[in-house]
Amino acid sequence: MKTFRRRNFIKAGGMGLTGAISIPLFGETAHVKAIDDTPGKLTILFQGDSITDAGRDKARYYANETAGMGSGYVFQIVSHLLGTNPDKQWKYYNRGISGNKVYQLAERWEEDCLQLKPDVLSILIGVNDFWHTLNNYDGTVEVYENDFRKLMDRTTSALPGVKLIIGEPFAVKGGQAIDDRWCREFPKYQEAARRIANEYKAGFIP
Repeated sequence: MKTFRRRNFIKAGGMGLTGAISIPLFGETAHVKAIDDTPGKLTILFQGDSITDAGRDKARYYANETAGMGSGYVFQIVSHLLGTNPDKQWKYYNRGISGNKVYQLAERWEEDCLQLKPDVLSILIGVNDFWHTLNNYDGTVEVYENDFRKLMDRTTSALPGVKLIIGEPFAVKGGQAIDDRWCREFPKYQEAARRIANEYKAGFIP
């Protein structure tokens, strides 16, 4: 498992996702840097919840559509790479959906992942798997980890060559919805995401 920092993942002046995917795909270093031998054709899929969704227009679902990328980290990465690599036939898709938990990814996985046949799959999921337990969802960290593992098994079976990037779910201290329960329980979900990344030899973004 290769580990690198979130700020480098979206670093405006660097290579963004090119550097990020170089970790599991092309290089042994964890530093973001330009790579000269990236493939001419590549399909990159972003999956997750609202942090990935970022208000994207779900009617704009074709590759590289600006409105379909949302206004968050996916947009930053994709716009940078499209502008700096015009010679590459790279296809980008954002399929994050606000409010999703892992089992909801699984419910739409055939259409929103497997049919797209990504070469690189980035997943950031877990906030809702915990947050909703504070209201009316009866999930646990064990459910989260087991569901995530089943999803990875399904993915790697259908797409044996896929390169995985898993983001650590995170919350900002001091946020309106954050209280002491997050401090006690949420780190368990973060640890589970790290175990999954390690088990499936994915790039991990702490």
